[in-house]
Amino acid sequence: MTDSLGYRPAPVLGPVGTVRSTGVCIALTIVTLGFYTLYWYFVTHEEMKRHSGDGLGGGIALVIAIFAGFVSPFLVSNEVGNLYARRGQQPPVTALTGLWALLLGWACFIGLIVWFVKTNGALNDYWRSLGAA
Repeated sequence: MTDSLGYRPAPVLGPVGTVRSTGVCIALTIVTLGFYTLYWYFVTHEEMKRHSGDGLGGGIALVIAIFAGFVSPFLVSNEVGNLYARRGQQPPVTALTGLWALLLGWACFIGLIVWFVKTNGALNDYWRSLGAA
């Protein structure tokens, strides 16, 4: 059985994650002076691990975000892309998407915003495709 785009959905191994408003996440990051990003890394990695049975998981992602945060955008974008790849779909984001954050993050946060909009949007679209509200 295939979906409307002709892709065969991969079996859902675990619970579907939560759709998080990109604008609200950015606002929470500003209000908490960046600490919300640690929570976001933890919870998104944990949801992806519980759902797919693969990936870092929240604890390891949090430790990496605290001690080597510059690699976190690469890791989360890669894991989001892997969710799509498991279903036989072209990943909308990959580890290379993290270059937005690394190379242009310093320029008034433009690169970080582009990276986050792309990655969080792809993750939200994935969860919605599985029925998340």
